[in-house]
Amino acid sequence: MHDMSKLKNLKHLDQGAPEAMKAFWAFDKAVFKDGAISELNKQLIAVAVALTTQCPYCIELHTTAAKKAGATNAELAEAATVAAAIRAGGAITHAAHLFEG
Repeated sequence: MHDMSKLKNLKHLDQGAPEAMKAFWAFDKAVFKDGAISELNKQLIAVAVALTTQCPYCIELHTTAAKKAGATNAELAEAATVAAAIRAGGAITHAAHLFEG
């Protein structure tokens, strides 16, 4: 199902909902600009979120963007372990609902 070439089909969203998609693309571009958080760190956050949500498109796109912004393999590895900790932590903390008292 994951096929990066399918992203070209997003043009149908641009054509079918031009105002909304123009706003989305502008928002997406603005979000990843340097600000209080650097572009590199924003992309590392996006990699961790993408791994947590398990979106293969986002994983590939944001890993590429993170590398372009200067991310090292060590930084990507740490972002991956942060994602793993968050996913594992969710399972552990939700386990509190399994027990009475």
